[in-house]
Amino acid sequence: MRLLAVTDFHNTFDRLPEILKKAGKVDGTLLAGDLTQFGPTDNAKDVLGALPKPVLAVPGNCDRRDIVDLLRAEDCNLHENKFRMGDVTFIGIGGSNPTPFNTPFELSEEQIESALERLLRDVKGPAVLVSHAPPKGYRDEVPGGIHAGSTAIARYLPRFAAVVCGHIHEDRGISKADGTVIVNPGPASIGNAAILTIDEKGHAKVDLI
Repeated sequence: MRLLAVTDFHNTFDRLPEILKKAGKVDGTLLAGDLTQFGPTDNAKDVLGALPKPVLAVPGNCDRRDIVDLLRAEDCNLHENKFRMGDVTFIGIGGSNPTPFNTPFELSEEQIESALERLLRDVKGPAVLVSHAPPKGYRDEVPGGIHAGSTAIARYLPRFAAVVCGHIHEDRGISKADGTVIVNPGPASIGNAAILTIDEKGHAKVDLI
């Protein structure tokens, strides 16, 4: 299974054709939030239509909460939801843990933990988390050396083969935590993306593009 991973468009979509060309043939798209910049959602529908299907998407902290309605209407909402593709279960958590900026879509650590616990119940086989917020300590460093990721997500890392996140534009890259691969593809608004490959044994590999 070969999937395109994108995040952080922030309503800037002119690099999407370049991303799709670099990606080549894929089996679907994982979208880790901030499709818009505090709204509106007018252009977002067209972008969702242009991404390789199926699209599994979560909102980011800079998306208005009503974007979930659009994701549902386009049959691609993964926020507090799960989707099985082959032997792999994809789980989604949108928004972010609390920030200093009072952005539109923030969740408490308790809300994130409760959602993950519920979504992981009865999951068998490999699982992939699509989360706008990174796990604390992984791809989450902001200027000043502060780690701004979610402690709740970090606690659940062992349950996932891979985590696709975004949010922290400055910390594009790939990390590993034991058997879990964590990728922040970097902002799609400037042409960044990644390819997540999952083999028949459920092992994940990531390449930045």
